[in-house]
Amino acid sequence: MPVRLHAPTVIARKRDGESIEPEVLRAFLDGYLSGEVAEEQMSAFLMAGVLRGLDEDEAVVLTDAYVASGAVVDLSALTGPTVDKHSTGGVGDTCTLVVAPILAACGAQVAKLSGRGLGHTGGTLDKLESIPGFRVDLDPDELAAQVNRIGLAVAAATRDLVPLDKRLYALRDVTGTVPSPALIAASVMSKKIAGGADTIVLDVKAGNGAFMQTAAEAGDLARLCVRIGRARGRATAALVTDMSQPLAANIGNALEVRHAVDVLSGRVTDGRFRTLCLELAATALHGAGCSDDPMQAAITALESGSAAERFTAMVTAQHGDGDVVERPAAVLPEAPVIRDWRPGAGRIGLVDCRGLGEVAGGLGAGRSRKDDVIDPAVGLQVLGSIGDTVTDGDVVAMVHARTDDDAQWALEQLSRMIPVGEHDVPVPTLVHERIGGDT
Repeated sequence: MPVRLHAPTVIARKRDGESIEPEVLRAFLDGYLSGEVAEEQMSAFLMAGVLRGLDEDEAVVLTDAYVASGAVVDLSALTGPTVDKHSTGGVGDTCTLVVAPILAACGAQVAKLSGRGLGHTGGTLDKLESIPGFRVDLDPDELAAQVNRIGLAVAAATRDLVPLDKRLYALRDVTGTVPSPALIAASVMSKKIAGGADTIVLDVKAGNGAFMQTAAEAGDLARLCVRIGRARGRATAALVTDMSQPLAANIGNALEVRHAVDVLSGRVTDGRFRTLCLELAATALHGAGCSDDPMQAAITALESGSAAERFTAMVTAQHGDGDVVERPAAVLPEAPVIRDWRPGAGRIGLVDCRGLGEVAGGLGAGRSRKDDVIDPAVGLQVLGSIGDTVTDGDVVAMVHARTDDDAQWALEQLSRMIPVGEHDVPVPTLVHERIGGDT
Protein backbone atom coordinates (compact mmCIF):
# COMPACT_ATOMS: atom_id res chain seq x y z
CA MET A 1 0.00 0.00 0.00
CA PRO A 2 1.42 3.42 -0.96
CA VAL A 3 2.54 5.61 1.92
CA ARG A 4 0.28 8.57 2.68
CA LEU A 5 2.79 11.37 3.03
CA HIS A 6 2.26 14.22 5.48
CA ALA A 7 5.46 16.22 5.34
CA PRO A 8 4.98 18.25 8.58
CA THR A 9 4.62 15.00 10.55
CA VAL A 10 7.84 13.58 9.09
CA ILE A 11 9.68 16.80 9.95
CA ALA A 12 8.29 16.85 13.49
CA ARG A 13 9.24 13.22 14.09
CA LYS A 14 12.83 13.89 13.03
CA ARG A 15 12.83 17.07 15.13
CA ASP A 16 11.95 14.89 18.11
CA GLY A 17 14.81 12.48 17.37
CA GLU A 18 12.83 9.62 15.86
CA SER A 19 14.14 7.35 13.14
CA ILE A 20 12.07 7.60 9.97
CA GLU A 21 10.99 4.28 8.47
CA PRO A 22 12.54 3.51 5.04
CA GLU A 23 9.25 3.62 3.14
CA VAL A 24 8.28 6.95 4.74
CA LEU A 25 11.68 8.52 4.08
CA ARG A 26 11.61 7.32 0.47
CA ALA A 27 8.16 8.85 0.03
CA PHE A 28 9.39 12.14 1.56
CA LEU A 29 12.36 12.25 -0.85
CA ASP A 30 10.17 11.33 -3.83
CA GLY A 31 7.78 14.08 -2.75
CA TYR A 32 10.63 16.59 -2.81
CA LEU A 33 11.53 15.58 -6.36
CA SER A 34 7.91 15.85 -7.50
CA GLY A 35 7.28 19.19 -5.76
CA GLU A 36 4.88 17.82 -3.15
CA VAL A 37 7.47 18.58 -0.44
CA ALA A 38 8.43 22.25 -0.53
CA GLU A 39 11.97 23.66 -0.31
CA GLU A 40 11.33 25.08 3.16
CA GLN A 41 10.04 21.70 4.36
CA MET A 42 13.13 19.89 3.09
CA SER A 43 15.29 22.60 4.70
CA ALA A 44 13.55 22.00 8.02
CA PHE A 45 14.01 18.24 7.71
CA LEU A 46 17.71 18.61 6.91
CA MET A 47 18.25 20.88 9.91
CA ALA A 48 16.41 18.43 12.16
CA GLY A 49 18.56 15.62 10.77
CA VAL A 50 21.79 17.53 11.44
CA LEU A 51 20.75 18.44 15.00
CA ARG A 52 19.10 15.15 16.05
CA GLY A 53 21.05 12.75 13.85
CA LEU A 54 20.32 10.43 10.95
CA ASP A 55 21.01 6.73 11.56
CA GLU A 56 22.63 4.14 9.31
CA ASP A 57 19.32 2.86 7.89
CA GLU A 58 18.35 6.42 6.97
CA ALA A 59 21.77 6.94 5.35
CA VAL A 60 21.21 3.84 3.20
CA VAL A 61 17.77 5.06 2.12
CA LEU A 62 19.23 8.46 1.23
CA THR A 63 21.98 6.79 -0.80
CA ASP A 64 19.51 4.62 -2.69
CA ALA A 65 17.25 7.60 -3.41
CA TYR A 66 20.19 9.62 -4.76
CA VAL A 67 21.22 6.76 -7.04
CA ALA A 68 17.67 6.09 -8.24
CA SER A 69 17.10 9.76 -9.10
CA GLY A 70 19.34 9.63 -12.18
CA ALA A 71 21.41 7.53 -14.52
CA VAL A 72 23.73 4.72 -13.43
CA VAL A 73 26.98 4.06 -15.30
CA ASP A 74 26.93 0.64 -16.96
CA LEU A 75 30.39 -0.95 -16.79
CA SER A 76 29.23 -4.40 -17.94
CA ALA A 77 31.15 -4.01 -21.19
CA LEU A 78 34.45 -3.88 -19.28
CA THR A 79 36.36 -7.13 -19.15
CA GLY A 80 38.36 -6.81 -15.91
CA PRO A 81 37.73 -6.04 -12.24
CA THR A 82 36.42 -2.47 -11.93
CA VAL A 83 37.78 -0.14 -9.24
CA ASP A 84 36.91 3.39 -8.13
CA LYS A 85 38.76 5.64 -5.71
CA HIS A 86 37.51 8.72 -3.87
CA SER A 87 39.11 11.31 -1.61
CA THR A 88 37.08 13.57 0.64
CA GLY A 89 39.39 16.42 -0.36
CA GLY A 90 42.44 18.20 0.91
CA VAL A 91 45.49 20.26 -0.02
CA GLY A 92 48.22 18.96 -2.31
CA ASP A 93 46.22 15.75 -2.82
CA THR A 94 46.34 14.53 -6.39
CA CYS A 95 46.64 10.81 -5.65
CA THR A 96 44.23 9.80 -8.42
CA LEU A 97 46.86 10.68 -11.04
CA VAL A 98 49.21 8.07 -9.57
CA VAL A 99 46.83 5.51 -8.05
CA ALA A 100 44.69 4.99 -11.17
CA PRO A 101 47.67 4.21 -13.46
CA ILE A 102 49.10 1.81 -10.86
CA LEU A 103 45.76 -0.03 -10.71
CA ALA A 104 45.54 -0.19 -14.50
CA ALA A 105 49.08 -1.54 -14.71
CA CYS A 106 48.08 -4.30 -12.25
CA GLY A 107 45.08 -5.47 -14.27
CA ALA A 108 42.26 -3.44 -12.71
CA GLN A 109 40.02 -1.18 -14.77
CA VAL A 110 39.38 2.37 -13.58
CA ALA A 111 36.55 4.43 -15.08
CA LYS A 112 36.74 7.42 -12.76
CA LEU A 113 34.23 10.24 -12.86
CA SER A 114 35.72 13.26 -11.10
CA GLY A 115 34.78 16.80 -10.20
CA ARG A 116 36.21 20.28 -10.06
CA GLY A 117 37.65 22.13 -7.11
CA LEU A 118 35.70 24.53 -4.94
CA GLY A 119 37.06 26.40 -1.94
CA HIS A 120 40.41 25.34 -0.53
CA THR A 121 40.52 21.88 -2.13
CA GLY A 122 41.60 21.17 -5.69
CA GLY A 123 39.65 19.25 -8.33
CA THR A 124 41.06 16.38 -10.38
CA LEU A 125 39.54 17.68 -13.62
CA ASP A 126 41.11 21.12 -13.16
CA LYS A 127 44.49 19.50 -12.56
CA LEU A 128 44.29 17.31 -15.65
CA GLU A 129 43.13 20.24 -17.78
CA SER A 130 46.39 22.01 -16.98
CA ILE A 131 47.90 19.50 -19.45
CA PRO A 132 47.46 21.21 -22.84
CA GLY A 133 44.65 19.66 -24.87
CA PHE A 134 43.41 17.25 -22.18
CA ARG A 135 39.73 16.45 -22.73
CA VAL A 136 37.43 15.44 -19.85
CA ASP A 137 34.03 15.31 -21.61
CA LEU A 138 33.91 11.65 -22.63
CA ASP A 139 30.59 10.06 -23.51
CA PRO A 140 29.79 6.64 -21.97
CA ASP A 141 30.84 4.67 -25.07
CA GLU A 142 34.15 6.54 -25.34
CA LEU A 143 34.79 6.00 -21.63
CA ALA A 144 34.18 2.24 -21.81
CA ALA A 145 36.22 1.80 -25.00
CA GLN A 146 39.19 3.68 -23.54
CA VAL A 147 39.11 1.73 -20.27
CA ASN A 148 38.97 -1.58 -22.13
CA ARG A 149 41.92 -0.49 -24.25
CA ILE A 150 44.31 0.99 -21.66
CA GLY A 151 42.72 0.28 -18.28
CA LEU A 152 41.76 3.78 -17.19
CA ALA A 153 39.98 7.01 -17.97
CA VAL A 154 39.28 10.07 -15.85
CA ALA A 155 36.33 12.12 -17.04
CA ALA A 156 33.67 14.58 -15.93
CA ALA A 157 30.56 13.19 -14.28
CA THR A 158 27.44 13.65 -16.37
CA ARG A 159 24.69 15.97 -15.18
CA ASP A 160 22.20 13.14 -14.94
CA LEU A 161 24.25 11.29 -12.31
CA VAL A 162 22.64 11.50 -8.81
CA PRO A 163 20.68 14.73 -9.52
CA LEU A 164 18.85 14.52 -6.16
CA ASP A 165 22.20 14.71 -4.38
CA LYS A 166 23.20 17.78 -6.41
CA ARG A 167 19.90 19.47 -5.60
CA LEU A 168 20.04 18.65 -1.89
CA TYR A 169 23.72 19.61 -1.63
CA ALA A 170 22.93 23.07 -3.02
CA LEU A 171 20.18 23.38 -0.41
CA ARG A 172 22.46 22.17 2.41
CA ASP A 173 25.12 24.66 1.34
CA VAL A 174 22.81 27.65 1.86
CA THR A 175 21.03 26.37 4.99
CA GLY A 176 24.04 25.42 7.12
CA THR A 177 23.24 21.70 6.99
CA VAL A 178 26.41 20.29 5.41
CA PRO A 179 28.07 18.74 8.52
CA SER A 180 26.08 15.54 8.92
CA PRO A 181 27.93 12.18 8.66
CA ALA A 182 24.88 10.47 7.17
CA LEU A 183 24.31 13.20 4.58
CA ILE A 184 28.00 13.30 3.66
CA ALA A 185 28.22 9.50 3.44
CA ALA A 186 25.10 9.27 1.27
CA SER A 187 26.47 11.96 -1.04
CA VAL A 188 29.86 10.25 -1.40
CA MET A 189 28.59 6.70 -1.75
CA SER A 190 25.73 7.47 -4.13
CA LYS A 191 28.26 8.84 -6.64
CA LYS A 192 30.49 5.81 -6.23
CA ILE A 193 27.62 3.32 -6.52
CA ALA A 194 26.16 5.14 -9.53
CA GLY A 195 29.67 5.08 -11.02
CA GLY A 196 29.30 1.32 -11.41
CA ALA A 197 32.59 -0.04 -10.03
CA ASP A 198 32.61 -3.29 -8.07
CA THR A 199 35.45 -2.22 -5.75
CA ILE A 200 35.59 1.15 -3.99
CA VAL A 201 38.46 2.56 -1.95
CA LEU A 202 37.97 5.76 0.05
CA ASP A 203 40.56 8.21 1.34
CA VAL A 204 38.83 10.01 4.22
CA LYS A 205 40.88 13.01 5.32
CA ALA A 206 41.27 14.29 8.90
CA GLY A 207 42.84 17.53 10.06
CA ASN A 208 42.56 21.27 9.66
CA GLY A 209 42.90 21.00 5.88
CA ALA A 210 39.98 18.56 5.66
CA PHE A 211 36.23 18.76 6.15
CA MET A 212 36.48 16.31 9.09
CA GLN A 213 38.67 17.94 11.73
CA THR A 214 39.58 14.90 13.85
CA ALA A 215 40.63 11.33 13.10
CA ALA A 216 37.73 10.09 15.25
CA GLU A 217 35.17 12.03 13.18
CA ALA A 218 36.77 10.88 9.94
CA GLY A 219 36.81 7.29 11.19
CA ASP A 220 33.09 7.39 11.97
CA LEU A 221 32.38 8.75 8.48
CA ALA A 222 34.63 6.14 6.86
CA ARG A 223 32.94 3.27 8.70
CA LEU A 224 29.51 4.49 7.65
CA CYS A 225 30.62 4.80 4.01
CA VAL A 226 32.08 1.29 4.09
CA ARG A 227 28.87 -0.16 5.57
CA ILE A 228 26.76 1.57 2.91
CA GLY A 229 28.99 0.33 0.10
CA ARG A 230 28.98 -3.24 1.38
CA ALA A 231 25.22 -3.14 1.90
CA ARG A 232 24.95 -2.46 -1.83
CA GLY A 233 27.25 -5.30 -2.81
CA ARG A 234 30.43 -3.31 -3.38
CA ALA A 235 33.80 -4.38 -1.96
CA THR A 236 34.48 -1.20 -0.01
CA ALA A 237 37.43 -0.16 2.15
CA ALA A 238 38.69 3.13 3.53
CA LEU A 239 41.83 4.73 4.86
CA VAL A 240 41.60 7.59 7.35
CA THR A 241 44.57 9.80 6.49
CA ASP A 242 46.23 12.95 7.72
CA MET A 243 45.45 16.38 6.30
CA SER A 244 46.99 18.53 9.02
CA GLN A 245 49.56 19.62 6.43
CA PRO A 246 49.68 19.45 2.63
CA LEU A 247 50.00 15.90 1.37
CA ALA A 248 52.60 16.92 -1.20
CA ALA A 249 54.87 19.94 -1.53
CA ASN A 250 53.02 21.31 -4.56
CA ILE A 251 49.67 23.11 -4.24
CA GLY A 252 48.08 24.28 -7.48
CA ASN A 253 46.92 22.59 -10.66
CA ALA A 254 49.96 22.33 -12.95
CA LEU A 255 52.24 22.16 -9.91
CA GLU A 256 50.36 19.13 -8.57
CA VAL A 257 50.44 17.42 -11.96
CA ARG A 258 54.18 18.07 -12.00
CA HIS A 259 54.61 16.30 -8.65
CA ALA A 260 52.42 13.37 -9.73
CA VAL A 261 54.39 12.78 -12.93
CA ASP A 262 57.65 13.12 -11.02
CA VAL A 263 56.47 10.25 -8.80
CA LEU A 264 55.33 8.21 -11.80
CA SER A 265 58.63 8.75 -13.63
CA GLY A 266 60.79 7.91 -10.61
CA ARG A 267 62.22 11.40 -10.25
CA VAL A 268 60.61 11.45 -6.78
CA THR A 269 61.15 8.24 -4.83
CA ASP A 270 59.92 9.04 -1.32
CA GLY A 271 57.56 11.32 0.62
CA ARG A 272 54.09 11.24 2.16
CA PHE A 273 52.32 11.59 -1.19
CA ARG A 274 54.08 8.62 -2.80
CA THR A 275 53.58 6.50 0.32
CA LEU A 276 49.85 7.19 0.43
CA CYS A 277 49.43 6.49 -3.30
CA LEU A 278 50.93 3.04 -2.74
CA GLU A 279 48.75 2.44 0.32
CA LEU A 280 45.57 3.34 -1.58
CA ALA A 281 46.55 1.29 -4.61
CA ALA A 282 47.37 -1.75 -2.47
CA THR A 283 44.04 -1.44 -0.64
CA ALA A 284 42.15 -1.31 -3.94
CA LEU A 285 44.09 -4.23 -5.44
CA HIS A 286 43.35 -6.32 -2.36
CA GLY A 287 39.63 -5.54 -2.56
CA ALA A 288 39.52 -6.36 -6.27
CA GLY A 289 41.47 -9.59 -5.81
CA CYS A 290 44.11 -8.54 -8.33
CA SER A 291 47.17 -9.75 -6.42
CA ASP A 292 48.28 -12.05 -3.61
CA ASP A 293 50.78 -9.36 -2.57
CA PRO A 294 49.04 -6.08 -3.43
CA MET A 295 51.64 -3.74 -1.93
CA GLN A 296 54.49 -5.39 -3.83
CA ALA A 297 52.39 -5.34 -7.00
CA ALA A 298 51.77 -1.61 -6.58
CA ILE A 299 55.46 -0.91 -5.94
CA THR A 300 56.49 -2.95 -8.98
CA ALA A 301 53.99 -1.16 -11.23
CA LEU A 302 55.36 2.19 -10.10
CA GLU A 303 59.07 1.39 -10.12
CA SER A 304 59.03 -0.53 -13.42
CA GLY A 305 57.55 2.40 -15.30
CA SER A 306 54.40 0.52 -16.30
CA ALA A 307 52.16 2.90 -14.32
CA ALA A 308 53.81 5.87 -16.08
CA GLU A 309 53.12 4.20 -19.42
CA ARG A 310 49.43 3.84 -18.55
CA PHE A 311 49.21 7.48 -17.50
CA THR A 312 50.84 8.59 -20.76
CA ALA A 313 48.42 6.39 -22.71
CA MET A 314 45.46 7.98 -20.89
CA VAL A 315 46.69 11.52 -21.51
CA THR A 316 47.26 10.80 -25.20
CA ALA A 317 43.87 9.08 -25.56
CA GLN A 318 42.17 12.14 -24.06
CA HIS A 319 43.98 14.47 -26.48
CA GLY A 320 46.55 15.76 -23.97
CA ASP A 321 50.28 16.18 -24.55
CA GLY A 322 51.78 12.78 -23.78
CA ASP A 323 55.24 14.29 -23.20
CA VAL A 324 54.05 15.51 -19.81
CA VAL A 325 55.63 12.59 -17.93
CA GLU A 326 59.08 12.87 -19.46
CA ARG A 327 59.18 16.62 -20.11
CA PRO A 328 56.80 18.29 -17.65
CA ALA A 329 58.66 21.61 -17.67
CA ALA A 330 58.20 21.85 -21.44
CA VAL A 331 54.52 20.89 -21.36
CA LEU A 332 52.92 22.36 -18.23
CA PRO A 333 52.26 26.10 -17.82
CA GLU A 334 54.57 27.96 -15.45
CA ALA A 335 53.86 31.14 -13.48
CA PRO A 336 55.83 34.21 -14.58
CA VAL A 337 56.66 35.26 -11.00
CA ILE A 338 58.33 32.86 -8.55
CA ARG A 339 59.43 34.04 -5.11
CA ASP A 340 61.21 32.20 -2.29
CA TRP A 341 60.13 32.40 1.35
CA ARG A 342 62.94 32.16 3.90
CA PRO A 343 61.58 32.47 7.45
CA GLY A 344 64.86 32.04 9.35
CA ALA A 345 66.06 29.34 11.73
CA GLY A 346 63.80 27.20 13.89
CA ARG A 347 61.47 24.21 13.84
CA ILE A 348 58.25 24.09 11.84
CA GLY A 349 55.20 23.98 14.09
CA LEU A 350 51.56 23.17 13.39
CA VAL A 351 50.72 24.24 9.85
CA ASP A 352 47.50 25.98 8.80
CA CYS A 353 46.79 23.52 5.99
CA ARG A 354 43.42 24.98 5.04
CA GLY A 355 44.97 28.44 5.02
CA LEU A 356 47.65 27.32 2.56
CA GLY A 357 44.95 25.98 0.26
CA GLU A 358 43.13 29.28 0.52
CA VAL A 359 46.30 31.25 -0.28
CA ALA A 360 46.82 29.11 -3.40
CA GLY A 361 43.18 29.77 -4.26
CA GLY A 362 43.70 33.49 -3.73
CA LEU A 363 46.53 33.40 -6.24
CA GLY A 364 44.05 32.00 -8.76
CA ALA A 365 44.53 28.23 -8.34
CA GLY A 366 41.02 27.64 -6.98
CA ARG A 367 37.44 28.88 -7.04
CA SER A 368 35.22 30.55 -4.52
CA ARG A 369 32.29 30.25 -6.96
CA LYS A 370 31.61 27.54 -9.51
CA ASP A 371 31.89 29.93 -12.45
CA ASP A 372 35.31 31.32 -11.46
CA VAL A 373 38.11 30.78 -14.01
CA ILE A 374 41.25 29.24 -12.53
CA ASP A 375 44.87 29.94 -13.44
CA PRO A 376 46.55 26.53 -13.93
CA ALA A 377 50.10 27.86 -13.42
CA VAL A 378 49.89 29.51 -10.00
CA GLY A 379 50.16 28.07 -6.51
CA LEU A 380 52.60 27.25 -3.73
CA GLN A 381 55.41 24.85 -3.02
CA VAL A 382 55.78 24.04 0.68
CA LEU A 383 59.20 22.43 1.01
CA GLY A 384 59.14 21.86 4.77
CA SER A 385 56.98 19.62 6.94
CA ILE A 386 55.75 19.75 10.54
CA GLY A 387 58.67 19.04 12.86
CA ASP A 388 61.42 19.86 10.34
CA THR A 389 64.38 21.91 11.56
CA VAL A 390 65.40 24.71 9.21
CA THR A 391 68.46 26.94 9.28
CA ASP A 392 68.76 30.61 8.48
CA GLY A 393 68.48 31.15 4.73
CA ASP A 394 66.68 27.88 3.97
CA VAL A 395 63.83 28.13 1.46
CA VAL A 396 60.77 26.73 3.22
CA ALA A 397 58.19 27.70 0.58
CA MET A 398 57.93 29.14 -2.92
CA VAL A 399 55.16 31.29 -4.35
CA HIS A 400 54.18 30.88 -8.02
CA ALA A 401 52.16 33.94 -8.99
CA ARG A 402 50.84 35.84 -11.98
CA THR A 403 52.01 39.27 -10.76
CA ASP A 404 54.54 40.76 -8.32
CA ASP A 405 51.68 42.12 -6.21
CA ASP A 406 50.10 38.66 -5.96
CA ALA A 407 53.43 37.15 -4.96
CA GLN A 408 54.01 39.76 -2.27
CA TRP A 409 50.54 39.22 -0.86
CA ALA A 410 51.10 35.46 -0.65
CA LEU A 411 54.53 35.86 0.99
CA GLU A 412 52.94 38.01 3.70
CA GLN A 413 50.46 35.23 4.48
CA LEU A 414 53.01 32.45 4.87
CA SER A 415 54.40 33.46 8.26
CA ARG A 416 50.92 32.90 9.72
CA MET A 417 50.43 29.63 7.87
CA ILE A 418 53.82 28.01 8.55
CA PRO A 419 55.13 28.96 12.00
CA VAL A 420 58.91 28.57 12.39
CA GLY A 421 60.44 28.95 15.84
CA GLU A 422 60.87 27.06 19.08
CA HIS A 423 58.16 24.52 18.44
CA ASP A 424 58.06 21.00 19.84
CA VAL A 425 55.26 19.19 18.05
CA PRO A 426 54.87 15.52 17.07
CA VAL A 427 55.17 14.52 13.44
CA PRO A 428 51.63 13.58 12.26
CA THR A 429 50.82 9.99 11.42
CA LEU A 430 50.01 9.60 7.73
CA VAL A 431 47.46 6.75 7.99
CA HIS A 432 45.33 6.93 11.16
CA GLU A 433 43.11 3.92 10.49
CA ARG A 434 42.34 1.20 7.93
CA ILE A 435 38.71 0.15 7.65
CA GLY A 436 37.33 -2.79 5.72
CA GLY A 437 40.54 -3.92 4.05
CA ASP A 438 43.76 -5.69 5.01
CA THR A 439 46.74 -5.06 2.77
